[in-house]
This record gives sequence, structure tokens and C-alpha cells, in this order.
Amino acid sequence: MKRLTLLVALLTALAAPGAAAEPVGVQAVPPTPQVAGTVVTGLNSPWAIAFLPDGSALVSERNSGQIKRIANGTATSVGTVPGVVAGGEGGLLGIAVSPSFATDRFVYAYFTASGDNRVVRMAYNTSLGQPQVLVSGIAKSSIHNGGRMTFGPDGLLYISTGDAGTSSNAQNPNSPNGKILRVTPATGAAAPGNPVSGNRMWSMGHRNVQGLAFDGAGRLWASEFGQNTWDELNLIQAGRNYGWPTVEGQAGNPNFVDPIVQWATSAASPSGIAFSRDTVWLAALGGTRLWAVPVSNGALNGTPVNFFNGTYGRLRLVTNAPDGSMWLMTNNTDGRGTPRPGDDRILRLTFGSEPPPDDPPPATGACRVTYAPTTWQDGFTANVTVTNTGTAAVSGWTLAWSFAGNQRITSAWNATVTQDGTAVTARNAGHNGSIPPGGNQSFGFQGTYSGSNAAPGAFTLNGGTCT
Repeated sequence: MKRLTLLVALLTALAAPGAAAEPVGVQAVPPTPQVAGTVVTGLNSPWAIAFLPDGSALVSERNSGQIKRIANGTATSVGTVPGVVAGGEGGLLGIAVSPSFATDRFVYAYFTASGDNRVVRMAYNTSLGQPQVLVSGIAKSSIHNGGRMTFGPDGLLYISTGDAGTSSNAQNPNSPNGKILRVTPATGAAAPGNPVSGNRMWSMGHRNVQGLAFDGAGRLWASEFGQNTWDELNLIQAGRNYGWPTVEGQAGNPNFVDPIVQWATSAASPSGIAFSRDTVWLAALGGTRLWAVPVSNGALNGTPVNFFNGTYGRLRLVTNAPDGSMWLMTNNTDGRGTPRPGDDRILRLTFGSEPPPDDPPPATGACRVTYAPTTWQDGFTANVTVTNTGTAAVSGWTLAWSFAGNQRITSAWNATVTQDGTAVTARNAGHNGSIPPGGNQSFGFQGTYSGSNAAPGAFTLNGGTCT
């Protein structure tokens, strides 16, 4: 009965175009973002952003096929991805940086080729190496090519595909289209533990997913373009069917998963998304606004609100930056928008009294670190918990330590972890940068070793020594 009441309330609130879902028992209000500055201008049909361990970012340009590095307010091309054939909604789309980039130097790209959509990986040092094809045979079209990619907390690569204009693809479990795929980053093969052994499919029944983001508990969220009625924000569950083309939006059909929130297509056309501050943020193309959806434990936890309505035109992507801010990317040069001077651009968003990007958080010296490894022959994982034992909140954190042996970190979750010799630095993810007095944040990593796997002897948080 409670679920039915909630569904009725949501549908009532969404009856008018542009309305957001109205939950029962509003519990949270999303924080208000402020534009703290412009990161870069002059991009050509930008589509995706992926951050490197040094804090710079890579941006894909759909029409040019170029990947550009953003550093110190300047965009510099690091190469053109071979084989990109741009047209309609196709071209160079999603990019992702390997969680083990410090050691393997791999960058991943999703693009439209002459006969299909495909995923490749390339070594990147100062320029792009030759691509290795990991996934091919994803049907292409002038519309609905999907293309978003992200690494999960499990170290595996998640890929969104569109139905390529043939809606029946979404309900065909043997078609890679209209799906979210989960693959191994080394070969592109179906990942172990997928719902169907040997099948890359993680979820199905999607029309055109263009936003993927994990929350702090490892749940996967996805934004999806509707057809004529409802755009969607979905909580993705392994092996489940999200209904397209049989249903669009919330249908109450037990065979399909209903979206957490739905919007009239005039208010959204949601593309890239991010999770931060107990909120799922959605960049809206047609809706020309940034949606903020408060969530808790995988459920709606307040009324979605929107910001910057029409101020910057079409919005392609919002993503978490290493310094705890968010980057918001416009998309007015893609042929469907009206370019403004300086378009396309990336804006930096902050919240409240957060420190500016050039001022590192002050050293606290009042912290405690719990380091809990699980070791097996030649390998280990470690869970690290940082507790703020001081009297002031920590807003943005960097934890540093040195290994006593020859441990090498291969992947990490809930933090950006880099390693130089034995020295390791872990920086907060976008969703866990704040540690109130008495509070804590955790992250983890996986690594290899030989000989002894001794625990680090000391940790520093923002320059201050921890116990």
C-alpha cells in the first residue's frame, strides 16, 4: 500500500510538463550549487570527461574525434581516435581512465565507427597510442548510440548502449543494444558474475542511456532518454528489465523496473550524471537545466529541483572533480543548440563555503586511520577508514602513506589513489570529501605484493600526522 501511495503521488506531480517527482514525506533538500568559475572554453561538441591522477582531465569531442587534456585553463589535443565516423548522434562519445592508470596508462573510448559502435583502449603518455578493440558489433544509427562508460567499485567497466533506433534490440538478450554492459577491462569479455554467464548484459530494456554513476554504497544509477512522454532516472539492478519499448516511464508492471523519477521530455533529455552530497545530479540537454534528485538508500528522499534553467543552454554532463567540486559541461555546438561566445565550456560548481581549488584544505593533524587488509598469496585488498578526531570539519582530504615492502596498488574505489614507488596518495571522491568532527569516511583498494605485506607505519591527512 505504501508503494502504491508513493507511485500515485509521483504520477500526480508529474502530470504537467516540466514537473519533477513529488515524493511522500519530503526528507531532504538538495544543496544549491554556485558557479565558482570557468574551467575552459572553446570546446567543439564535447561529450565526456575523465580525470587523470594528476588532477588534469581528458575531454572527448564527438565530431572531431579528438581527446583533449584540460590543465590550467587550457585544452590541448593529445590525439585523434582512429576510426571515428561522426554523424547524427554518433562519433567519439564516452571516455574512461583506468583505475590503475598510474601503472597501466590505459584510456578507454566508446565511438561510432564505419559499421558499428565499439569500445577500445589506448595507452596514453603524452599522446594516444594505437587502439585495441575490446567490444565491437554494437549496432550504430544516426540516433540512440548510448556511449557512456564508467568503472565500478569492482574494477569492471560498465558501458551504456542505445537501441540504435530499433526498439526491439532492447528486449533481445542476445543483442548488445539497449543495454548496460559489464565487461572486463583487459579483454572486453563478459565479466564474471554477470546475470547470464558469458553474456556482457548487466541490465536490459533501455532506450538510450547516456548517464552512469555509482553512489557511495556502490549502487549504479542511470539516466535514460524517453521517446515522447517520459525521461527517466533509474536505479540499476543486475539482470533486471527496464521495459523499453513495452513501457515508458512508471508503469507499475511487475515484469519491469519502474524509474525512481520521471520527467516530461521537454524538461530533461538527461545526459551525463553524477552522485554527490546524497544527490543524483543530471545534466539536461533539451531541458537546458541541471536537475538535483535527493536520494537515500537507493530511494527518492525529497523533491527534485533544478538549477541554471536556460542560463547556459544545453547541458551534456555533470561530473565530480578530484577537489570535491563538480564540473558542468555545456553542449551548444553539437548542431542542436545555439552557441554563445566561448561555447562550449566547462563550469566549476561549488557548494557553500567550500575552499577554492587553488587553496588546499588546512592540515588537521587530528585524525585516526584504521587499515584493514585481507591478504592471500601475491595479492591483497585493504579497507581504509579515516576518522576526524578534531573539532573542525574536514572539507576535502588527501591521505598519504608509504609502503614498507613492494606492494603495488592495481585498483581502488571511493577514492582516487596514485602511487609513486612506495609513496601512495589517496584523494577523496566527489561524494565523500567532507568529514565532520567525530565522523569518518572509508575507501578501499586492491594490490599485489611479494614477500611481506606489512601495513604502513604512518599516515598523514592533509599534511597532519594521524594515529
